[in-house]
Amino acid sequence: MAGLEDLKSVMDGAPAAPAAAGGETAAPEQAVMAEPKIDDLGRSYATGKRKNSIARVWIKPGSGKITINGRDQEVYFARPVLRLILRQAFEAADRVDGYDVVATVKGGGLSGQAGAVRHGISKALTFYEPALRPPLKAAGMLTRDSRVVERKKYGKKKARKSFQFSKR
Repeated sequence: MAGLEDLKSVMDGAPAAPAAAGGETAAPEQAVMAEPKIDDLGRSYATGKRKNSIARVWIKPGSGKITINGRDQEVYFARPVLRLILRQAFEAADRVDGYDVVATVKGGGLSGQAGAVRHGISKALTFYEPALRPPLKAAGMLTRDSRVVERKKYGKKKARKSFQFSKR
């Protein structure tokens, strides 16, 4: 049986562990928490996507100021619902007004852009504080919403709608 364990350790690339007399195996290593990904300026970066929008997001500790494409969030996202979408990530992580956000977003409409910025904020928070991953994942903030507009098909008016049928 020792020959099989030696073969397995060679395949795994780990040194062979001597077999214990009672048939016990070594205790599994504990899960190591991921290292924070912070750049030289003290920021964390992530890319968020939603529909056809792509957001590049940088976060750093601050007073809660959110800037999108060089404009304040109240100016860029005039509808309160869109600003609420941005705030959801911080509320799920219990870090309201704890980070400053600078984001550049392009493509799609305002609703998709707000979702992309939220996705980017969530990912950047997990890069800055890896301990925040479980609450954000439970709230569904780290999942990229992959729904996009279906393409138009040949011979159809839209993606699925047909032209009006005429019998004569």
